[in-house]
Amino acid sequence: MISINSTELNYLVFRYLHESGFTHSAYAFGFEAGINKSTVDGNLVPPGALVTFLQKGLQFLELEADLGNGSDADMEDDFSFLQPLDFITKDAYQLQKIVREKKDRMNAANNESKQESQREVEVERKEEEIQDHKSEKEIGKEEEKSNQDQSEMEPQENGTGGGVEPMETSPSSTFVPGEIPSSDVIVLEGHTSEVFACAWSPSGSLLASGSGDSTARIWTIASGNCRSSMQNEPAHVSVLRHFKGRANEKSKDVTTLDWNDDGTLLATGSYDGQARIWGRDGELKTTLIRHKGPIFSLKWNKEGDYLLSGSVDKTAIVWDIKTGEWKQQFEFHSAPTLDVDWRDNTSFATCSTDGTIHVCKVGENQPIKTFLGHQGEVNAIKWDPTGSLLASCSDDHTAKIWSMKQDKYLHDLKEHVKEIYTIRWSPTGPGSHNPNQQLVLASASFDSRVKLWDVELGTLIYSLYGHRDPVYSVAFSPNGEYLASGSMDKCMHIWSVKEGKIVKTYTGNGGIFEVCWNKDGNKIAACFANNNVCVVDFRM
Repeated sequence: MISINSTELNYLVFRYLHESGFTHSAYAFGFEAGINKSTVDGNLVPPGALVTFLQKGLQFLELEADLGNGSDADMEDDFSFLQPLDFITKDAYQLQKIVREKKDRMNAANNESKQESQREVEVERKEEEIQDHKSEKEIGKEEEKSNQDQSEMEPQENGTGGGVEPMETSPSSTFVPGEIPSSDVIVLEGHTSEVFACAWSPSGSLLASGSGDSTARIWTIASGNCRSSMQNEPAHVSVLRHFKGRANEKSKDVTTLDWNDDGTLLATGSYDGQARIWGRDGELKTTLIRHKGPIFSLKWNKEGDYLLSGSVDKTAIVWDIKTGEWKQQFEFHSAPTLDVDWRDNTSFATCSTDGTIHVCKVGENQPIKTFLGHQGEVNAIKWDPTGSLLASCSDDHTAKIWSMKQDKYLHDLKEHVKEIYTIRWSPTGPGSHNPNQQLVLASASFDSRVKLWDVELGTLIYSLYGHRDPVYSVAFSPNGEYLASGSMDKCMHIWSVKEGKIVKTYTGNGGIFEVCWNKDGNKIAACFANNNVCVVDFRM
């Protein structure tokens, strides 16, 4: 009998949570269930394995009820025709067909001698008929050939012969306006598991990606358009291995990454609770060890002397990069820390599954501000370009805007109908490189909508409808004129912020976890659940 043990079941549940978008729940469950110690090879487990397993169970019950003919012995015989792989890959009706076909073949084998003798008699009879009617058949063939010759001449006399005219097609007839052609895309292959995070270096052509295969990668993307780049050699890549033993250890999943401000150092956070700092050439500089759970978020401050990390262990840590040691650990949350963001070089905010937001400062032993108001897990927080407004989003379907000048939120943004996964400020308004443009907040939700908000009035500007599945990531172009969004529906849409309309679309082969723009605003990267990273040219 086929069976499944508790370790295998836990792994299936972990994968289900991860694939369904419950990222935080997946890591929390995986941490408590000891998935990092599991002997299950994740590469052998197909997507949707848990759901498939349950569906097959129901189909098995149906099959058990329908397949046999009322006898347990008959049912055992029926199942003996099936292999374990059949139950995984076939539905009940296909299984029934397999059993019937194998039964038929078995019955045919049992009667083979009788059928063989009948075939011999039939062959002899046909040979006699052929001899008796040979001359008659020859005459028939001559008549048939004559008719064919005549019919072949008729279309030449009658043109198309009255048939349907062929449809005229061209490569452009199937082109969707705004769809980005494959010639404007570079597909970066090499990861062997889902790619969760990607980020362009602020200094130029380097793109970092982090994956569930226990590696991060730094890709060198040539300048110019993708079409000319593809004609040259493949992109150079440095592989940043987070393991010493076997690859694909789930405890080494790269969950988050961030470049410092001058693009010389890359920080990665991992499921093993360690933060690592790498050079732009992929050399490991420092390993930062103190967290006791997976790291969900890490950020460099503007000066690049501190790195901030948040973990499932409920804490946030500020690391001194010069010494490679932790400077201060902040233990104010009562549940996993989901996101962190610097306000300036020494103060920052943290949020948690406990529904709270704390504003902390290096050297202070208590939060300098605590924001209460969300009724669910707070998934993400972001300071505006001036550091005066903090945006947050939550499982309670709301986004909120807070000010250090008051305890209660300034605005409560309630238009979404499902969990809001992430938020982003536009690089516009005071404190930005585009000070004369309006400051806008974008929110992305599991309700498949992206919304743009007027942060001064707290009102909705646009509800962007185009995705069909949860939206995991949004990113503004450097000039603030466009917004890229990535979804589990495999689509990346690029929207005009001014008009609230899609101007470009790229469809990949897997759900999208993150999108990001390069510093020049002419390339967008997206990382996919099918193990690939894509770089797309953007031209208007």
